[in-house]
Amino acid sequence: MTAATKSFPADFPITRKWPAENPQILQLYSFPTPNGIKVSAMLEETGIAYEPHLVSFATNDQLTPEFISLNPNNKIPAIVDPDGPGGRPLALFESGAILIYLADKTGKLISSDPAGRYETLQWLMFQMGGIGPMFGQFGFFHKFAGKEIEDRRPFERYRDESKRLLSVLDARLKGRDFIMGENYTIADIATWPWVRAMVGFYEGGAHVGIDDLAEVKRWLDACCNRPASQRAVNIPKRD
Repeated sequence: MTAATKSFPADFPITRKWPAENPQILQLYSFPTPNGIKVSAMLEETGIAYEPHLVSFATNDQLTPEFISLNPNNKIPAIVDPDGPGGRPLALFESGAILIYLADKTGKLISSDPAGRYETLQWLMFQMGGIGPMFGQFGFFHKFAGKEIEDRRPFERYRDESKRLLSVLDARLKGRDFIMGENYTIADIATWPWVRAMVGFYEGGAHVGIDDLAEVKRWLDACCNRPASQRAVNIPKRD
């Protein structure tokens, strides 16, 4: 049975562990990490009706057969939209892919102009390929098990690359309210949760020179102060 012919919820094993109270609306399986917050923020910004399900890392929910049936890469977030293309259910994982899908579904937070669309996707990929992986590695070597390694070269490598990426973002934001200019887009939604994590959760602001990045700080405040963003950082609610 292909994804195009599946019915929801019967043909999705993930619903055995996370039953849908309202199977008519989009189902979100996530945890409020930076990647998880991206999709929660997008859903809150667009106003799509959805039902959040907490994928708890404490109990390794992401490694269960039910979750892996939806995302074989066992990473959050993932969604099932019962009203996907052609009115058929669509399952998606990878936060960037979900952001693009939701932007296209709603016609929001991405330019309708082809050139503007691709430029937005360019900056989305900048986050997906650079900021996310590098900040995550920095966090490991700064705050978690990596800090016990005597060899400082891994920490220094990811710190320096994180600083460089932030300098690229800072330069992009000069003269612009948001990454794409006046309009808040999926490029911002993809990026601010990771910058927030760098200066907050990872406690790395001083290491990456955040106080010297006036444009990034201004932009981060603007993104975090959006009502949808303030809600998203607690979706799904932790146990």
